[in-house]
Amino acid sequence: MSESPKKGIGFFAKYLSLWVALCIGAGVAVGYFLPGVPAFLGRFEYARVSIPVAVLIWLMIYPMMLKVDFTSIRNAGKKPKGLVVTLVVNWLVKPFTMYLIAWFFLKVVFKALIPGELSTEYLAGAVLLGAAPCTAMVFVWSYLSDGDAGYTVVQVAVNDLVILFAFTPIVAFLLGVSDLRVPWDTLVMSVVLFVVIPLGFGALTRTNLIRRRGKEWFEGVFIKKFDGITEGGLLLTLVILFAFQGKVILSNPLAIVLIAVPLVLQTYLIFFIGYGWARAWKVPYEVAAPAGMIGASNFFELAVAVAISLFGLSSGAALATVVGVLVEVPVMLSLVKIARATRSRFPAPSPAAAAGKA
Repeated sequence: MSESPKKGIGFFAKYLSLWVALCIGAGVAVGYFLPGVPAFLGRFEYARVSIPVAVLIWLMIYPMMLKVDFTSIRNAGKKPKGLVVTLVVNWLVKPFTMYLIAWFFLKVVFKALIPGELSTEYLAGAVLLGAAPCTAMVFVWSYLSDGDAGYTVVQVAVNDLVILFAFTPIVAFLLGVSDLRVPWDTLVMSVVLFVVIPLGFGALTRTNLIRRRGKEWFEGVFIKKFDGITEGGLLLTLVILFAFQGKVILSNPLAIVLIAVPLVLQTYLIFFIGYGWARAWKVPYEVAAPAGMIGASNFFELAVAVAISLFGLSSGAALATVVGVLVEVPVMLSLVKIARATRSRFPAPSPAAAAGKA
């Protein structure tokens, strides 16, 4: 089997962890030297939701939703194994292993280093990450690992629909286990505000513009107009978030490392569960790789938004979700390398399938 040509990730995405680290520094500096800035922004709040952050998160999420082709769901039954792997790992395994791993490290291993109440908030942030499988970045991971682009769209579209119904009860249950009072109205409102509405607007925009101008124009021209908007919204959100977190981080800089440990371990675990199951089930590599990537990576934009809505900008939960952003890119790039290095262990695609992909 000939080796696929090496693919590259975009400059911004490749160094996302660096930009996140710079934003952490900028945000901490603002919070420490200009405390009036977060105090002023904190005044713009409605129903515990920060209005400036809500606007920025919309700028992150709406362009992602434009890329999701829900008409692809009609093809879900053609290759059910990959979809079964994705759904079972994402919704029956990942949230609960995330809770167990994070609880073990934050409540037991690092107990002497993290105050009890703060460790519970960090655990809540980990739970929010665990209950939100990746939506947009998985297209990048699928591309880099030579995944089947068409099937990846199917997997993402189905997962986006499942998020609408599964995210809230799973989060409420696991946070309840953590002895955190969950305001259901705020949790439901967060899902409506940051998933249902942008998902609906994205679907309507996509359907109407493709009908009027064609799919080629929509994907080649319209969507490209949003290049940089999602990333800009993310970075500005991080600056604001860490402006509120500045004093907490300066008083306990080790916190970011401690939070990162269970998140990184969970990412590798979930990937190998999904990827290994797919191999054992003789799922083609082109489907197996994205199946493992979707569960391993997170819809961190949603996790950040809900953490802020439930616990506030200065909470440990919000900090934990942002640490998820910080570690995701380097970890996922390592998983891409692992997938490409092990593709020979999967059965070669049939001539018909190879011709269809070409």
